[in-house]
Amino acid sequence: MNFSAFNNKRVFLTGHTGFKGSWLALWLHRLGAEVYGYSLPPPTQPSNYALSSVRDVLCGETLGDIRDRALVREAMAAFKPDVAFHLAAQPLVRESYNTPFETFEVNVLGTASVLDAVRELHHPCAVACITTDKCYENREQVWGYRECDPMGGYDPYSASKGAAEILIASYRRSFFHPDRIAEHGVQLASARAGNVIGGATGHGTGL
Repeated sequence: MNFSAFNNKRVFLTGHTGFKGSWLALWLHRLGAEVYGYSLPPPTQPSNYALSSVRDVLCGETLGDIRDRALVREAMAAFKPDVAFHLAAQPLVRESYNTPFETFEVNVLGTASVLDAVRELHHPCAVACITTDKCYENREQVWGYRECDPMGGYDPYSASKGAAEILIASYRRSFFHPDRIAEHGVQLASARAGNVIGGATGHGTGL
């Protein structure tokens, strides 16, 4: 990977107050990027966001709900990023049983808020949406899942992430087709992350 590619790039990062997002903000800053964060306040006390002084490395931030489409669009339009990382989510399987509707709202419509804001930018941008390895239909198989395996998931969290992957694929094919990058300037990908161990693991919605 060419780490110098982030030097002097404007990076819009959702979920920057959570565990993965806060570490990513620090790493991007170390690589020379100008990082703008969008998230709810830190979901835990203490938090890596506070302990690592993440706010100090940001060029700006908006503390807001990822489901607030107008606020997401306003923040992104004002910043005009070269790169966007979308990490804000309701990330907990157990919580998804307590708040299934909100989980689908955050993980699916929140992703739509981000991608629609990118669509309205009319500005070249590389976008990475981070989902989960739980987005696949659980077949209780002993080998790992592949990108071509069907989306699914029985719990609301896994199902919401499978739905987010379908939404991302729809935006890629409908608005950001790889064969027409010269027209729209957007490169869109998803990454299916696994679990992490650490304090302040959280999300960008405050659920």
